[in-house]
Amino acid sequence: MAKVIVYSKDYCPYCVKAKNLFKKKGVEFQEIDITHDAHLQEEMFAKAQGRRTVPQIFINNQPVGGCDDLYALEAAGKLDPLLA
Repeated sequence: MAKVIVYSKDYCPYCVKAKNLFKKKGVEFQEIDITHDAHLQEEMFAKAQGRRTVPQIFINNQPVGGCDDLYALEAAGKLDPLLA
């Protein structure tokens, strides 16, 4: 199974939506809450190639993007192969 990391903030509805998709698919993921941690925010910015919005999702250390990007992959049938 793929290694999935979700950088999130505790008040973000898009983060909840992204995490819910993974839960619905039975995919385990590591959540990194950056709400109150400037160091983790900087870590995310660097990994996400400067993107500052949450969630930022990584599958096998590859940046996927945010919630809309995740759902676009799902709609196109491209998410399951990334998770295999």
